[in-house]
Amino acid sequence: MKRDPLATAIKLAMTGVIAGSLAACGGGGSGSSSSDTASSGTSVGPVSGFGSVYVNGTRFNTNGSVNSDDGIERETQLEKGMILKVRGRWDDDGQGEADRLDYDDTLRGELQSATWNGPDLLDGDGTLIVAGQEILVDGQTVFKGATPAELDGVSPGTYRVRISAWRLDDGTFRASYVGVKPVSDDFGDGNEVEVEGVVRNLDAVAQTFQINGIDVDYQSAEFDDDLERDDLANGIVVEVEGYIQNGVLIAEEIEDEDDLFDDDDDVEIAGAISGDYDDVSRQFSLNGITVRVNSGTGFDDGLRESELGDGLLVKVEGSFRNGVLVAEEIEPRDGDAELDGVIESKSEDELVVSGVRVVLTGNTLIEDDDDDDDDSITMRTRDIESLRVGDFIEVEGRQRSSGGDYLEAIKIEREDDDDDDGYEMEGRVTAVTDSSITVLGLTLLRGDANLSDISVGNQVEIDYFRNAGGDYVIDEIEEDD
Repeated sequence: MKRDPLATAIKLAMTGVIAGSLAACGGGGSGSSSSDTASSGTSVGPVSGFGSVYVNGTRFNTNGSVNSDDGIERETQLEKGMILKVRGRWDDDGQGEADRLDYDDTLRGELQSATWNGPDLLDGDGTLIVAGQEILVDGQTVFKGATPAELDGVSPGTYRVRISAWRLDDGTFRASYVGVKPVSDDFGDGNEVEVEGVVRNLDAVAQTFQINGIDVDYQSAEFDDDLERDDLANGIVVEVEGYIQNGVLIAEEIEDEDDLFDDDDDVEIAGAISGDYDDVSRQFSLNGITVRVNSGTGFDDGLRESELGDGLLVKVEGSFRNGVLVAEEIEPRDGDAELDGVIESKSEDELVVSGVRVVLTGNTLIEDDDDDDDDSITMRTRDIESLRVGDFIEVEGRQRSSGGDYLEAIKIEREDDDDDDGYEMEGRVTAVTDSSITVLGLTLLRGDANLSDISVGNQVEIDYFRNAGGDYVIDEIEEDD
């Protein structure tokens, strides 16, 4: 099974109330509202849906164009999971208007290997190696073009990949999107390899340096307008495009990593914390940005300041001042509950899945094995409408308790499995008796299971089924470390 997180509203996916006069793209439509937008600035995070484009729970209407050096020019070429930078305005109801969209691959190149942390490849939990770079993938990573099972045991020279990821302090990456093509195809970018990272061991005479452990030869490289050859220095972050020769990256283009934000920007950014949290300065690094916590910072969903640490997925909202993001609100994006089961009923923004109430939000990523590969934007409403009663799905999310326990979905994936007899869940125990247990708001009968060691607050994994009388019964239960 898998894990991960979220926050905000999805009824906007079904309704047409848009803040201001917004020109829509890709079926987004247009509408009007007199309400003022609450924020103006930059939102950075993975795309979770289209119509026009959803980032960080906001539906941004766009003009359809994308700024990118990686062969992506139109919104219709974006994929769910790609980390997008949106400049524009948005309100507290999850609606916004985008002035500009920017996309940039983090890594690109031949897939050298794919290894997995467990036998269940559907979890997608493992490590990819591309151009010598270590990329961590997990249940939130979106794969396009090949599944983890198809990549299992892959031989070098079989596939090329483009990866949208968060760079971590140790030089590894945490992938949000992995696009896969046969090695004979390219991504329309013109270069075989792209690597992003910090310049180390610069030798200006030999015109070499290292980036994430790989040697780079930049003798014949062209530099972009914002970076001159003499500007190269240890410690700066650059993007290098070129090709691999005898284990060395021969650079053809080098550019510095663009600044994500302008001073006094309102900011939303989702990503993985890189490095340890400094509890003296109350600061951490997120996607290369220094984030500062102060007495006015709010923590959502039970997250505590003491839990901030390397690799934790979070969303931060705040103001960018003098090169620092002053956090007004931080919420976790890592999930704490999972569910594999069958959709029993469906309403506008809720599902009942094998007895569990599942709530969808503007951040919910819906993946479908049957997604079309055509060059057209799929409306968010179509994403939701693709889920039908009787479908077997996997849900990752966060366990909620306001207004009754339920699972708030971070990611939903429809599977080909049709196992009406057996379901799985992972979550926190909220009630236990001699004959039953309650998890994710669902009370399950004990059956033959031993509940003597189970207490309220325990995190458990449960295999269960529905009997002829309509009751949900535990088949197997164990505590989750």
